[in-house]
Parts: sequence; C-alpha cells; structure tokens
Amino acid sequence: MIWAIFTKSIKEQLRNFWILILTVSMAPFFVFVYFLINEASQPHYRALIVNLDQGVEAAGKNINLGNNLVPDFQKFIDKVENIPLSLRSVASRDAGVKKIETRKADILLVVPSNFTQALLSESTTVPEIEIVGNLTSTGYLISAVWLGEMLNEFMAHQASQERLYVVQETALGLSGQIDEFELWMPGMLILSIIMLMFSATIAIIIEVDQGTILRLKLSGMKAWQFLVGVGSSQVLVGIIAIFLTLGAATSLGFEMRGAFSSFLLITVLTSISMIAFSLILAAATRSVTDVLVVGNFPLFLFMFFSGAAFPIPTKAWFYLGDYGVSWQTLMSAAPAISALQKISIMGVGLSDVSGELLALTLMTVIYFVIGLWGFQRRHLRTS
Repeated sequence: MIWAIFTKSIKEQLRNFWILILTVSMAPFFVFVYFLINEASQPHYRALIVNLDQGVEAAGKNINLGNNLVPDFQKFIDKVENIPLSLRSVASRDAGVKKIETRKADILLVVPSNFTQALLSESTTVPEIEIVGNLTSTGYLISAVWLGEMLNEFMAHQASQERLYVVQETALGLSGQIDEFELWMPGMLILSIIMLMFSATIAIIIEVDQGTILRLKLSGMKAWQFLVGVGSSQVLVGIIAIFLTLGAATSLGFEMRGAFSSFLLITVLTSISMIAFSLILAAATRSVTDVLVVGNFPLFLFMFFSGAAFPIPTKAWFYLGDYGVSWQTLMSAAPAISALQKISIMGVGLSDVSGELLALTLMTVIYFVIGLWGFQRRHLRTS
C-alpha cells in the first residue's frame, strides 16, 4: 500500500513538472546569486588608459613608448599578487570619461602626445600625465596609488636615465555628485518593465485558457494582429509602471538629466522586448497557474543577472560601439539598463547609446522569432 501511494505521488509530481523543477532548483539558483553578490562586493578597481602619444621617428621607424604602458603595467600586476586592479585601453579621453561617469571605471590615465619625445630627448622636458576621476572615490584613490607605482617602474625601465613626470589630476564634478541611489535607479526603472513578463503572458494565455484564441484563429485573424493588439495594451502598462517608479524616485531626489524623448524610447523598446519574451513564456504554458509558476524562472534571471537588482562584473565578448556584449546581453534588460544609465545620469543622446539600442533590438527580434514559432506550434494549430 505504501509503495502504491509513493509511486502515485511521484507520478503526480511529474505531471506538475514545472513545480517540481522550481522546488529542486531554487536553492541552487540562489547559491549562484549569492556567489555573484559576493563577487560584486569584492574590491576590484578598473583603470583605463588612453594613449595620445605621437611617438618619435628614429632610423626610419616610429618609436611610441605610450604603446608599451598597458603591457608593462599588466606584467607588473601579474608579478605582484593580489592587486585588485584591471587595465583596459580606450580610444579617446571622452570615451574614458563616460565610463567613469557611469561607474564602469574608477580612473583614466591620459598619456600626453609628447610622452616618447620627452622621455628620449636630451632636454629637460618633463611629460605631463593626466589622471581623471572622482577624487572623493575610494576606487580612484587606490587605483591612483597603484598606477603611480607602475609608472615609476615603467620610467625606470624605459628611460635611459631616471626621469621625472608631472601628474595632473582632473576631477569629474558630475561623477562626484552621483550617489549610489541615483546609480541604481536605472536598474529599478527597468525592473518595473521586467514585471511585464507576468501581465503580458497572462493577457496572452487567458485567451488560450478560455479557448478564444482558436475561435479568433478560425475567424481569419493573423498571429501578428493578435500580438499587436495585446502588445499595445501591455506597452501602455509598461509606460505607466515606469512613470510611477520614476515619480517615486524623483520624489526621493533622483534627477533625470537626459532628454525625455530618449527616456521614453528606451521605455517603449524595453516594453516591446518584454512582450516578445512573454511570447516565449506563453508558448511554454497553458494556464495562468502555469505562468505564475514557470514565470518565476525568467523573472529571477532578469532580476538578478541583468544588473537590475545589483551590478554584476562581466567580461565583454565583443563591443557594439561603447557597449560591451557579454552573456548578460542575452537578457535584453541589460543593454536597456546601460542605456538608461547613460541617458539619465550623464544626459547623453541616443547616438551615444547606439550599441545598447542595437543589442536591445537584436534580442527583441530573437525573442519574437522564437516566441512566435513556439506559440503558433502549441496554441494556434486548428487541427
């Protein structure tokens, strides 16, 4: 008798497959979440270097000592253990400043155009090296100390004799004014749109659950017509949600520095992206109960791994403009958060977030293709 009850219970559990998966996978999921939180909380500082050195001509060759800075600095980091500093070259000073203002870097070192000439000439010319950052930031202060040590060693090895250099500090006024609350608000704003995956999926699946979707199909309705109708209402819901969130943030001191039209465009595109993802979720479910169970998986993924709840350090696979594409980009909320950070905090225009917009659009198209294919196969067959 006990064995019969046991086997019956196992079969019932397997029939409720998603509930079973949720039960056994939730704890391992949060193991990864806490690991990422711990990684994000570990001190790690990011230094950028832009090389403006023109070099000098000697024996028909161009000698540019500025090009040696990053590899030499990296050798220093590899040699000395436990230096919490990473290096990366940037194309221009402006690009580096933007990354500091959005807290994607702690310090920028600008190599002057006469760097090689000053080091190799017989004159007493001293190179003037600029370092840029928020002078009140701990990350800036610690990074500046390490860069100073690396510069001293570089000068000792590269110059024929000990050379002095001048450091000019440039404070970023805007970055010093941005507190953690303002920095995290773009993620919270996008989180309000992420919640659309529930309301949009439920709006779609109700038509399936009640059987009206097949009646609409038999009436000659196209899948895209159904999606446009449902999607338009959900975009409106997304706009209302993000404006309520923005109103709450503004009342607590958050300041939107960018253009309202840019903010609205990001809102609409992200809403459309979440609706597209909801189509994938709808293809995997048959009832509202299924949505509330299965929907927790992508909700947790988008909430914890896209950077909405807290920043997660990632290594870029490649770059679209200034935007580093990584595994996070598989969740369209990640480029949306990056774009909204630049618009709301730095006050930049749409041309400055072209990489994020392209990544957001591409992921939305991918969601739609997968979701429409799955939804048609599961819910729009009339035979």
